[in-house]
Amino acid sequence: MSEEEGHHPAILLEWGSVEITWWSHKIKGLHRNDFIAAAKTDSIRETIK
Repeated sequence: MSEEEGHHPAILLEWGSVEITWWSHKIKGLHRNDFIAAAKTDSIRETIK
């Protein structure tokens, strides 16, 4: 998904969990696209529960 969007998240892997953080480096903050990407990430997560 991130390749399609041209926007790459920070991914933290720990035992039993994965944290994905969307943030726009160019504007040093959150952009509308970050929220869209987060919603898509949540949708993907729901399919693998």
